[in-house]
Amino acid sequence: MLFSRAARRLLRNSNDQLPVSPFRRLKTLPSASSLGESPLQTRKKDDYFAVVQHVSNIVRHDYYLERTLNKMRVSLTSDLVYRVLRACSRSGTESLRFFNWACTCQPASYAPTSVEYEEIVKILAQTKKYESMWKIIHQMRSQHLGLSPSTACFVIEEFGKHGLIDQAVEIFNKLKHFDCKQNVDTHNSLLFALCEVKMFHGAYALIRRMIRKGEAPDKRTFAILVNGWCSAGKMREAQEFLEEMSRKGFNPPVRGRDLLIEGLLNAGYLESAKGMVRKMTKEGFVPDVGTFNSLMEAIVKSGELDFGLSLYHSVCKLGLCPDIVTYKLLIPAVSKAGMIDEAFRLLHRSIEDGHKPFPSLYAPIIKGMFRMGQFDDAFSFFSEMKLKGHPPNRPVYTMLITMCGRGGRYVEAANYLAEMTEFGFTPISRCFDMVTDGLRSCGKHDLAEKMMQLEVSLQ
Repeated sequence: MLFSRAARRLLRNSNDQLPVSPFRRLKTLPSASSLGESPLQTRKKDDYFAVVQHVSNIVRHDYYLERTLNKMRVSLTSDLVYRVLRACSRSGTESLRFFNWACTCQPASYAPTSVEYEEIVKILAQTKKYESMWKIIHQMRSQHLGLSPSTACFVIEEFGKHGLIDQAVEIFNKLKHFDCKQNVDTHNSLLFALCEVKMFHGAYALIRRMIRKGEAPDKRTFAILVNGWCSAGKMREAQEFLEEMSRKGFNPPVRGRDLLIEGLLNAGYLESAKGMVRKMTKEGFVPDVGTFNSLMEAIVKSGELDFGLSLYHSVCKLGLCPDIVTYKLLIPAVSKAGMIDEAFRLLHRSIEDGHKPFPSLYAPIIKGMFRMGQFDDAFSFFSEMKLKGHPPNRPVYTMLITMCGRGGRYVEAANYLAEMTEFGFTPISRCFDMVTDGLRSCGKHDLAEKMMQLEVSLQ
């Protein structure tokens, strides 16, 4: 793996510490231009993530990972260890070896926090390393670190997925010993585990226990049990349960029919769910927008796009207000099917509803026009999006360049290649190769040479 000089210096110098705290809770990092970052800050950040990736590759693939990591002399921080663990979440044994190495190699400068402890607990639960998982949990307790409800829920549900209901009940009962409160979320996780093994009587008893303890069931409580009954083909029991809870004054946050529709969808009974929605619309009722989105996602996957569009128009006439998720489902689907006019209608409807177009919303339309040979229309629409303040991202530019290359429009591809670098996006090497080869083949040798110089300057 190739590194920049700054990245190699970071690995060699054990005294360098990167200011990682500003990025700790970000799921995705915005571009440097949007943050006003200097090129030096951007390069430093890129070097840091290059180190994370390199260490992750060593943990996953190096048999003597401890020896290799010792030679690197990498400076450990809480953020670095957490990111490496998250990148190696499918490798339970290797992740544990790395975590143990991190805890012992630099004890004077690094001490694990609850964030790293809980991440390794999740990894070990997910990879069925239960004995090691319990050791880590007890180690947390000895360090006076409590178990968060979210991690407890994850472990309980993992036990349920693998049919280990006794272990799920055990950790649920022991939560108070790990400074973790039994709240609605943990009850829901145990309820999920019980439904996974078809213990519906125990699940219903757990709900009654929740009510006695003063924990009011939420939407997920109802949804879990309804989904479980529907997956077992027990529609009548699901309906009776909802009616009984309603009589007791515990109405779900959404209507019972919406929960039943979602339960049928989760159980794979698409036709039954469609039939229930048809019946609702004939009676003048509309489903909850979340339920409608779940149904639309299943319809799109099944290829019944015409039915989905017909249903969309029907429920909109009855008063349903689609959200951005609705449009993220429908616009790519109709664009891929070549229904460009319908895609534009949906995009304009989303704008009228107050949603700002973003790349993953308008890029499928551009790609659909390319597939139909409408290159000039696609270029014009792309320019229009930029003029209206909807800037593209790196994947959109990559798609544009790729589609231009496939259509033999190498000059336009070269222009977009240069344009994306001006916006601070680094093109992938495949784009450079395709554009330069295409320009040479059509006699544009000077422009091909400029593209090669641009690639060299970026490197």
